[in-house]
Amino acid sequence: MRYKKNISFSIYLILLIVSTNLYSMGLRSFVALPIEKNGTIVRLTYAHTKYANTNTLNANVAYGISSYQTLFAGSDRQGDISVLYRHIVWQKDTFSGTKRLGLLGGAVFPTDEKRDGAFQAGFVYTYFKNKNELDINMLYQKGLQKRLNSGRYDISWQHRLFPAKRPLWGLSQEINSVLEFNGRYKQGNKITHQVTLGIQSIHKIWVLEGGIVKDMNNKKELQYILSVRIHF
Repeated sequence: MRYKKNISFSIYLILLIVSTNLYSMGLRSFVALPIEKNGTIVRLTYAHTKYANTNTLNANVAYGISSYQTLFAGSDRQGDISVLYRHIVWQKDTFSGTKRLGLLGGAVFPTDEKRDGAFQAGFVYTYFKNKNELDINMLYQKGLQKRLNSGRYDISWQHRLFPAKRPLWGLSQEINSVLEFNGRYKQGNKITHQVTLGIQSIHKIWVLEGGIVKDMNNKKELQYILSVRIHF
């Protein structure tokens, strides 16, 4: 009886390891990545917008409250602080992948008294199988007082280029290609649609990733992104 329990536990452990794509996520969004309890991720992102000739540096932090609950914090382009809580409400793991759905809720806190805050809510869905991962997230911000309402969507497909097969135990270095469709909306304006092409170099505790963003509404505009993630 104990032997059968040990076999069942071993199968469950292998299933959990194989089905969890720990470090892969989209370039333009930070809410899809699973984080273990008490785990912490710090992400620094540098972006250069060519036509407007602007540079931005953003920092994001994620903390795992539990395997199903995560707290995200980061700064936006204006320097305001965004705080999001994610709760995984549904998850199904298999030997070859996983599916999960998370709900998002939080607020934006202005760092300048001349600006107003916002409430925000949305969802994130992940489908991962073998070499491919699809992340879909939508987030809506309800502006307070004079702050305009805004929203965004990100659809990211990550494909593992190397290695051809993942090891059964542990994680080796991986290289992923990234293709994304992104949208940004602000009250009173049309939705800005974008396409992002990128690559990820995934290591044991850190990830180096970069990409090019093409603005479909303004064909002159290009943005270059370089990001570093550190996993604690």
